[in-house]
Amino acid sequence: MQNLLDPAILFFVFGMLAGTVKSNLEIPAPISRFLSLYLLMALGLKGGFALAKSGLTTQVATDLGCAILLAVVVPVIGYQWLRRFLTGFDAAAVAATYGSVSAVTFVTAVQALETQQIGYGGHMAAAMALMESPAIILAVVLANALRRKATVPVEGRAAAPLGKVLHESLTDGAQLLLLGAMAVGLLTGDAGKAAMQPFSGDLFKGMLAFFLLDMGLLTARNLPGLRGTSAWLIAYSVAGPLVHAGMALALAVMTGMSMGNGVLLMVLAASASYIAVPAVVRHAIPEANPTLYFGMSLGLTFPLNILLGIPLYIAVAGRVLVPG
Repeated sequence: MQNLLDPAILFFVFGMLAGTVKSNLEIPAPISRFLSLYLLMALGLKGGFALAKSGLTTQVATDLGCAILLAVVVPVIGYQWLRRFLTGFDAAAVAATYGSVSAVTFVTAVQALETQQIGYGGHMAAAMALMESPAIILAVVLANALRRKATVPVEGRAAAPLGKVLHESLTDGAQLLLLGAMAVGLLTGDAGKAAMQPFSGDLFKGMLAFFLLDMGLLTARNLPGLRGTSAWLIAYSVAGPLVHAGMALALAVMTGMSMGNGVLLMVLAASASYIAVPAVVRHAIPEANPTLYFGMSLGLTFPLNILLGIPLYIAVAGRVLVPG
């Protein structure tokens, strides 16, 4: 209930309601893009400032290792399960979507932890950046393998150049901004934190609320696209993130991760990309149905994580992990 009464979450709910009743309320695309970049820059700065204070430790390396492991295991398992109900190309695209991460879900979780005064490590922002690309690369490799196996090649469907996909996924502007802001925060430390506080601290909550309003509108307008979707896929959109979060929690317990970091790892594992992955997969795997993977991630998984998942992950982690 505390999460639902958060102003940012309430603006998300309001956006969904406005979109459902087909209001003409709309956030212009350039402003939406700016808000997204602002949140990533502010998050990167916060992470860098925290890293400057804590330093690079064995636990930090272990946490990042767990993130990379999940980024590989989740799409592999997802593809094997989804292949039972979808074509190979659709299964690869959906697995990539759920194997990657949602920056907005992560930012919302960070805000929830700060509101509840639960500590977390700044390096978890780097974990988010590291988890974005492996699923995309795996999906492209799988799609290329499927094309080679095709008995009747489809005209205009040549194998996607892996080098090009690697370049696009590793040099994505939003991801580079996040890492660059982390580097700035790490280099400037406490002095930089004090100088940037009005930007990365005071404005953060309001900017997040504004952006979640836009995401609520977008979510409501994409829900109709799920009509006629297989019940198995709807179940995967709901249960899959919970399973992925459970895997992350198990790793957090085994490696002695703090509560805050464990929550963020669970959030990352449970989230699904609706920006970076669809943008790359749409061109790299044109055989896949964009309505399917985009609708599942944005129409169902994103709002479920924002409204119910984050408070659930915090509650569960609080029972088994030690606060940092």
